[in-house]
Amino acid sequence: MNLVLWEVQPAFGSPVQFKHEEFIRIGSHTKKLRDFPSKASELWHLLRAPREDWSAQVVEAASISDLDPKAIAFAREQYRQKNPHQSDLISTWDDLTFLNKVKACLAGKVTNTALILLGKEESTHFLSPAQARITWILRDEKKKDLDYQHFDPPYILAVDLALAKIRNLTVRHLPNGTLFPLEVNQYDPWVMRETLHNCIAHQDYSLCGRICIVENPSSLLFTNLGSFIPGSVEEMIRSDAPPEIYRNPFLGQAMVNLNMIDTIGSGIKRIFTVQRQRNFPMPDYILNESNIVSVRLLGQLLDDNYTQLLLSRMDLDLMDVIALDKVQKHRPLSPDEFKQLRSQNLIEGRRPNLFLSAKVAAATDEKAAYIKNRTLDKPHYKAMVVSFLEKFGGSKREDLDTFLRDKISDILSKDQKTNRIRNMLQEMRREGILSAEGHGTGAIWKLAKPKENNPIVSRVNG
Repeated sequence: MNLVLWEVQPAFGSPVQFKHEEFIRIGSHTKKLRDFPSKASELWHLLRAPREDWSAQVVEAASISDLDPKAIAFAREQYRQKNPHQSDLISTWDDLTFLNKVKACLAGKVTNTALILLGKEESTHFLSPAQARITWILRDEKKKDLDYQHFDPPYILAVDLALAKIRNLTVRHLPNGTLFPLEVNQYDPWVMRETLHNCIAHQDYSLCGRICIVENPSSLLFTNLGSFIPGSVEEMIRSDAPPEIYRNPFLGQAMVNLNMIDTIGSGIKRIFTVQRQRNFPMPDYILNESNIVSVRLLGQLLDDNYTQLLLSRMDLDLMDVIALDKVQKHRPLSPDEFKQLRSQNLIEGRRPNLFLSAKVAAATDEKAAYIKNRTLDKPHYKAMVVSFLEKFGGSKREDLDTFLRDKISDILSKDQKTNRIRNMLQEMRREGILSAEGHGTGAIWKLAKPKENNPIVSRVNG
């Protein structure tokens, strides 16, 4: 007789999820976590409670000889740039003293942090089963892999090598009122570096995976393993304060000391700020997969109105810009975001079909595009039907559809346009403006009475 035993590990880092829904056991039943807010609060407290810092663990079998001399020399230079007042003192430190000062080593012993940032490539076996590797992948429009390359520690040197593989092309756009195009790179070098450094600092190395950079024709996708501890990007930016808990605090502090990241927790807001200053789309933080954080940087402009608005409205709050970015990407707004943008007359339309308002269109001299996209009053379309039938005497329904469809707002789908035309014609018939002779698709629509004898028609025509 064979006996098979399955051991199911408890949730670690985030609650158990199925199809992006979090669950919890209540007695012998599986329930949705969101239905038990008090349980959710207790669970998140436990999951986010401080735990042993893997990055601070000492690797007893490793020594300073397992670290790369070129990486240490580069680290000294970076530390000197960050601390110019200590320049003379830094020269008097031996390597071990220096590594203790920058929090890469502990009491003269090599840590996982030292191996990740400064270790020789052949010394990464000390990290096993954890993996320290950055993989760059190049893909075409059809998501077919064209090329790839792996980059191993020392990460302090590998980051620039990995980013050098990215083809940072030039984007040109013509601001309103100028004759000369602005030229800017697809990706800001600091934004790329900070994003990759964040992947290194926040990677959950216990999951034994790689950090990936996927280069597509018009975007970059950075991924690292581990849940997004702050929970919400918007809330982190709004609070303007660093999170209380970090996955690898020892590693993060060493990266700050070595001038790899500015200050723990401040980089994400600055990434959004730099993108706003460049008038580019905001980064996309994709957090819908457990234990994976993905960040997409777009290397193209999406909506001219959005770009021109950022150029002309430097006073816009960063949270408003993030909300406007959702509109240009046709993503839903929260009730508060919708209310805030609407109160400033920055958007028009009805949810979910929102677009940038006339205020933006006027600023960009794209009034024609605005007129085509804005939802005109119903009397305007009724007057168009009356004028059409005055000219041609009568019309089949399909000809009226063809006449009106390309004049109705493009924020409506084809079916929505058809329904709108049908409802409007029936309403005009009930009002006595139109009549339909015949049935079905073969019916001929006409004005109910000549214009001079029909006060309703005269009112519609104004």
